[in-house]
Amino acid sequence: MKKILPIATLIAASVSLSAFANSGHSMHMSSSTTNEMQKELNQSMNKMHSDMAKSMNEQNAGVAFAQGMIAHHLGAIEMAKIELKYGTDPEMKKLAEQIINAQGPEIEQMQKWLEKNKDKK
Repeated sequence: MKKILPIATLIAASVSLSAFANSGHSMHMSSSTTNEMQKELNQSMNKMHSDMAKSMNEQNAGVAFAQGMIAHHLGAIEMAKIELKYGTDPEMKKLAEQIINAQGPEIEQMQKWLEKNKDKK
């Protein structure tokens, strides 16, 4: 339980922070392109948070961590793809590419670890 509590706290804080961060975004955006972007971002965030929360059912801290982080990284990659699709700022587009390139291999590493340790409970 001691190992799972910090992970649960981290995920809960992430969910709360993202809900707070998203609460005011719709007030400043009005074009149809922006609305589509918001829709895609919201869908991506909702899926990521749902998938992260599922990892909290695991008894093994390593498994919970890997599953939660895979969901988190997949969400980050999806958000980065949305930035590449809709964004116009070169610095943010470059950062989005870096996120995709960095987190893809980390996902693979965690998936391999989960496969190797699938019997851990």
